[in-house]
Amino acid sequence: MATKLETGEMKILWKDRRRYLGMPLSFTRYELGEERLILRKGFFKTETDEIMLYRIMDIHMSRSLGQKIFGVGTIELTSSDKTHPKLELKNIKNPEDVRRFISKLVETQRVEKGVISNEMVGGRGSRCDHETPENF
Repeated sequence: MATKLETGEMKILWKDRRRYLGMPLSFTRYELGEERLILRKGFFKTETDEIMLYRIMDIHMSRSLGQKIFGVGTIELTSSDKTHPKLELKNIKNPEDVRRFISKLVETQRVEKGVISNEMVGGRGSRCDHETPENF
């Protein structure tokens, strides 16, 4: 019996297509698994790209008035991936729910992989303009 790894199967937790006027009339597909996000696009020539979730550093969501009318939005992912440092999930349905779900999965993967974020959170060595020398 073949394992998931041997067959290349991935448990898909969420999937959607890029939408036009709220309808999935595109050949751009997004699939989210437990460890990676996969982007497939094209009809005659199909391209597949994937990003490991622990590499995602920032998640940004935007919705124009037109997107709000059709119930879609765009999520922009900033990652340390070489081929896609910025990846947009354009015109997807329920973007706020998807953003929260991706964020939760990213944090879970970072903990599992032991990845530490290199964010600075204003330690004692840093000084902002509004701080006075007495605060040091």
